[in-house]
Amino acid sequence: MVKAAIRLGSIDDVKDFVKKANLLSYDVDLSLGKYTVDAKSIMGIFSLDLSREIELTIHSDSSAFLDEIPEYVVKK
Repeated sequence: MVKAAIRLGSIDDVKDFVKKANLLSYDVDLSLGKYTVDAKSIMGIFSLDLSREIELTIHSDSSAFLDEIPEYVVKK
C-alpha cells in the first residue's frame, strides 16, 4: 500500500485524475477525514471538499501511479 497527499483544484483535474485512475488494475481510494471514496468514481470525488489536500491510498506496492499524476501530488 502506498499513500500520498494530492490536490485536485478544478473539474478538469478531477476528470483527468479519474481517467488515469480507471486505467489501473488495482484499487485506489481517496480519503478526507472520516470519508473514503473510490478514486475511480467521479461522483465520489465530488463528494469530498476539493479545497483541501486529499489522501490517496494505492492498494499496490507499486508507486508507478504517482509518476502518472505528478501535477496532483503535494510535495512535502
